[in-house]
Amino acid sequence: MRLQDKVAIVTGAGAGMGKVTAELFAQEGCKVAVCDLNEETAKQTAKEISAAGGVANAYQVNISDEASVDRLMKAVIADFSKLDILVNCAGINGVNQWAHQVEEKDWDAVFAVDVKGTFFMTKHAVPLMKENGKGSIVNFCSIYGIIGANESAPYCAAKGAVANMTRTDAICYGKSGIRVNSVCPGTVLTELTLAKAREVEGGEQAYIDEMLPKHPIGFLGEPIDIAHVVLFLASDEARFVTGVNMPVDGGYTAR
Repeated sequence: MRLQDKVAIVTGAGAGMGKVTAELFAQEGCKVAVCDLNEETAKQTAKEISAAGGVANAYQVNISDEASVDRLMKAVIADFSKLDILVNCAGINGVNQWAHQVEEKDWDAVFAVDVKGTFFMTKHAVPLMKENGKGSIVNFCSIYGIIGANESAPYCAAKGAVANMTRTDAICYGKSGIRVNSVCPGTVLTELTLAKAREVEGGEQAYIDEMLPKHPIGFLGEPIDIAHVVLFLASDEARFVTGVNMPVDGGYTAR
């Protein structure tokens, strides 16, 4: 029970890595605010957690809208009285284009969620954590936040911003007892990833065959592989870890 009596907000918890993270947190004794833009998937995740014996409430939030974030924080405090952990998992991939191909609206769409959303959630969580005297924020970055790629220019730029936001916030809030870290996943076989894979020539298997050799460990990740690292960073076991953008990538960035 590594998160016993703690309260966590997990965004993007209606599916994929966010859902698995929320479920794992609940198994470790955490009370989880399951948050997603899609209210129905959030409710389903919370229902499954409750059925398994955990404690979870579902909340609809648009993280790119500060008023929506403010309402979320007030609702979580009304329901759980405090906030110990924030997991900024929600994000979008956006268009798979190079910079000269990207339209302004597509660039702005990615930054609104991946960067501004992380900013708004952090902005409104920090005062609540300061009241506790400590807290842990775990952002979802990407390997493309710490290395370049020949694809998805808006996404790579946005995750680079998240990586440096993580370092900066760790410095700013360390003396308040608030740790800020991120996970940087490699290829993880979520439904979102597989849907993207089905769009490439050759489909899902062709995508897997292309990505597999880039991961020296010999296999591609699953959501639980990321969730276990988020659990560590969120827990008091990582009390001396802050400002880290941690690759969880099967060795992708070791080359």
